[in-house]
Amino acid sequence: MRPVIPPAPLSIGLMAALLSSAAFAEVPQVATDIAPVHALVAQVMGDLGEPALIVRPGASPHGYAMRPSEAATLNGADLVVWIGEGLTPWLEGPVETLGDGAAVLELMSVEGTILHDYREGATFAAHDHGDHEGHDHEAAEGHDHDHDHDHEKAEAGKAEAQGHDHNHDHDHDHAEDSHAGDHAGHDHSGADAHAWLDPANGRVWLGAIAAELARLDPENAATYAANAAAGQDGLTALEAELQAELAPLAGRGFVVFHDAYQYFERRFGLQAAGAISFSDASTPSAGRIAELRDAVETLGARCVFAEPQFSRGLVDSVFADRATVGLLDPLGQDLTPGADLYPQVLRGMAAAFKTCLDS
Repeated sequence: MRPVIPPAPLSIGLMAALLSSAAFAEVPQVATDIAPVHALVAQVMGDLGEPALIVRPGASPHGYAMRPSEAATLNGADLVVWIGEGLTPWLEGPVETLGDGAAVLELMSVEGTILHDYREGATFAAHDHGDHEGHDHEAAEGHDHDHDHDHEKAEAGKAEAQGHDHNHDHDHDHAEDSHAGDHAGHDHSGADAHAWLDPANGRVWLGAIAAELARLDPENAATYAANAAAGQDGLTALEAELQAELAPLAGRGFVVFHDAYQYFERRFGLQAAGAISFSDASTPSAGRIAELRDAVETLGARCVFAEPQFSRGLVDSVFADRATVGLLDPLGQDLTPGADLYPQVLRGMAAAFKTCLDS
């Protein structure tokens, strides 16, 4: 009778690799549009996986041209999480042609998202700082948006996973003077797409992301929910911190490069006097610049903000003699992508306002 030879024991490294593969086998592959959204998804996924970022750091999302590798990442995703067509119109087509079974979470359509309309004209009328709820876009969007900034309703976003619609965006790898053609189709009517700059939306979106990931990956649902809850708690604490930090700046006038910051302004009691450019993809007219120069003087605006994604030459040449020039970065250009980027963007915005408006 031949002796029974037991199988050789697996090495510790091989066992760890097999266990790791089993644990990650069902975790969805997620693609995101911009770095702040990537950060929210990374927060929810935690150690289970790493989402992919389509719009590389330093580029504007509004007229972006995807590289082949980025297009391949998008096509291979199980889930795409993006702001919506108001920010990235170029992404609508690729999202609509995703393979069968791919899910799409459009954050602008998530129930509970606070939305504000774009403001009109070179100078803005003062908004009511007590009204943080924005406008109801239910008729225009076909979704029921709860605009009440009630923290209990924001927390309800933990269980919400609405808005699996398709939308689009566009980026800026070109010089500012070439944007007029790229901007075709970028609609600045209706809801302002820069909604991530309100941390109340960040809290709601964390819940929606967790719910959608749990739907696709039920085995890890508890982890997604716990990670989202931790992120929501962190944003609640951060909002209170920034409220206290920015409260002394209320009433101090400033001008922004383009109308992208009202979500942050309304949340923290600030008020822009106007915007240099109608959009981030158009060159302002001489008349608009003249109107703003006058507004800087008559309204006593202390600061004019440029953006790192666009040349600040216009800001320096036209406004530096009348106000301090600051820099607002809504995308975290110089930050390392990851779960910490979203709160870092909000902190950076607050620091920029404080530095410039206190000068």
